[in-house]
Amino acid sequence: MSKNLHTPFRFDYVGSFLRPDVLKQARADFEAGIIDKNALTNVEDVAIRDLVRKQKELGYQVITDGEFRRSTWHLDFMWALNGVGHKKTETGLPFHDEAAMVDDTFVTGKIFAPAHHPFVDHFRFVQALEDENTVAKQTIPAPSQTLAQFELPFNWSLTGRFYNSREELAEDIAEAYITVCRELYEAGCRNLQFDDTTWGMFADATGHQVYGTTPEGIIEFQKLHRDLNNKVINALPDDLIINTHVCRGNFHSTYANSGAYDPVADVLFSGEQVNAFFLEFDDERSGGFAPLAKVSDDKKVVLGLITTKNPVLEDKQTVINRIHEAAQYIPLDRLCLSPQCGFAS
Repeated sequence: MSKNLHTPFRFDYVGSFLRPDVLKQARADFEAGIIDKNALTNVEDVAIRDLVRKQKELGYQVITDGEFRRSTWHLDFMWALNGVGHKKTETGLPFHDEAAMVDDTFVTGKIFAPAHHPFVDHFRFVQALEDENTVAKQTIPAPSQTLAQFELPFNWSLTGRFYNSREELAEDIAEAYITVCRELYEAGCRNLQFDDTTWGMFADATGHQVYGTTPEGIIEFQKLHRDLNNKVINALPDDLIINTHVCRGNFHSTYANSGAYDPVADVLFSGEQVNAFFLEFDDERSGGFAPLAKVSDDKKVVLGLITTKNPVLEDKQTVINRIHEAAQYIPLDRLCLSPQCGFAS
């Protein structure tokens, strides 16, 4: 592949895709004990090769495995860390219209990186499919996403057995991430994406209540999350491109949070040291483009103007008009276009 290919591209995507039926059946069969892990992996391999073929045919310069090897977009990464456990949920996570029935995931001891994280092998499989026109991108939950998973009140009764404060927890998460990200780098990864729903929670009008604080007090939580992400970023090689996708939660095309980016723009857009922000802008829940004026330095913004929530095709001129509206706040040459989230919600 060309070493000069770096995300984001002018037309891009977040990274996950709808699982084909054969893969969904294979995962169900594996969980039921009908097939073994090798059989599931073989089905995943075939599905990923087919997906990458389609990505190339459509002219994309970035390729991913569609997150086909995961049960969820974020928890599989955490499950591979030492000090993290999980079990089938009875209540799920609250979304707007239903509960997301994903495994309860919690701290079982001090968190640290494993000797070898399975996502490194996932990356190597996709990297082997690169050609001179394409580059592999690896997506992982942001460090702040892992902090949020274990710091919130519903999990702190368990987390607090091993950690005295959020800050202490954040230190161990940072060290675990630095180790895993360096392992990815050594495997050849040069395009890494942090997926992060915490900022959607911080931007929500009720987000401070989840943290048991005030609208003013939530700013300190924002800074802790930003600083955690930056600590990891700053510990990694300069030629590792790191972007982030800021999401409001996506499950069966419903959502977890609402709100414009204004409440997080000062801390996130001005202070997080990523190369680019992938941002949701596909409906009124995302607010306007004015907060983009806070995006610092020469960072890029990928406008998530295409929705994955319904099959209605966007009007081309409307999309063009919205891009030019965003260009009132950030130069056009720093703007890209993508769907607002992954397709596997």
